[in-house]
Amino acid sequence: MLVHPWDAAHDEGEWRDWLSRHDFGQLAVNGLPGEPPWVQPTHFRYEAEPGPYGRVLAHLARPNPLWRALEANPAVLLSVVDDHVFVPGPWTAPEGTPTAHGTPTSYYAAVQLRCTAHVVDDPAEKAELLNRQVAHFQPEGGTAPAVPGEAPFGRLLSGIRVLRLEVTEVRAKFKYAGNKPREVQDRVMDRLAERRGPGDLAARDHQLRRRTTG
Repeated sequence: MLVHPWDAAHDEGEWRDWLSRHDFGQLAVNGLPGEPPWVQPTHFRYEAEPGPYGRVLAHLARPNPLWRALEANPAVLLSVVDDHVFVPGPWTAPEGTPTAHGTPTSYYAAVQLRCTAHVVDDPAEKAELLNRQVAHFQPEGGTAPAVPGEAPFGRLLSGIRVLRLEVTEVRAKFKYAGNKPREVQDRVMDRLAERRGPGDLAARDHQLRRRTTG
């Protein structure tokens, strides 16, 4: 992922705060020789510790074909993208030029976590990590915990494998016209507020926030 200086996170807190509000992404695993990479959409739980960048918890069904590639190479990438919008060309035209000369573009936020994957098959550890994931998505409870050998989920544990992803590197990008003149940014923010399509207000908020905090 190309990250220009004006698109980079202003500090570590910016990407951490954004990632803390996201829990679905695409896990990319290098394929075996002669195969393309595997890409698995998945829910996950991000935890800020241990280590300098934290860890990710996820689980997949045991029959998933991804395991073979993962066991051959545990270096993986978790990609999370959100708050994306298309910006029409006329919105970005420099002042004093025809609107048809404006460049269409995309705005988006993205965090990519490079990780070392650890596959967890021990029933007790698997249950503990799985329960941590459920607690993230259901803090109000309502689902019985997974306990090896006990109903209702103990017998189902053998059908899944848990992934503990140790984050070793983070690349973050907030592409919101940080290199454009103030008047162009103002125009785009006005148009996003008028259009109010999916993602428009979130993109506008990013653009305004980064302009005032950068």
